[in-house]
Amino acid sequence: MSFLFEIKGINPSWGNNCFIAPNATLCGDVIMGDDCSIWFNAVIRGDVNSILMGDKVNVQDGAVIHCTYLKSKTIIGNNVSIGHNAIVHGCVIQDNVLYFTRDKLVNFFHQRIGILG
Repeated sequence: MSFLFEIKGINPSWGNNCFIAPNATLCGDVIMGDDCSIWFNAVIRGDVNSILMGDKVNVQDGAVIHCTYLKSKTIIGNNVSIGHNAIVHGCVIQDNVLYFTRDKLVNFFHQRIGILG
């Protein structure tokens, strides 16, 4: 069973046809669209701000998605793939982006479109 945690009265939510691996962790203010996949050991932690994910977002094994306290949400567009062990923190990734394995995007970065990494 996946690790799903409420924080400050807010639970993660997701759309239709999503896969969440048994040991993935989602907590707090996390909103995912339809057809998303969250793979093994991924952590999506909306504890200090919100994380908004579009449709068809693929978060691969070991990736970490977080936000910045009182400063920056993390917003991920549609058709985005976040590679193994990548870190996405307090930034915006728009539609149709492939974010490579072990890359790091931190505070206030804004990726518009294309391949990053």
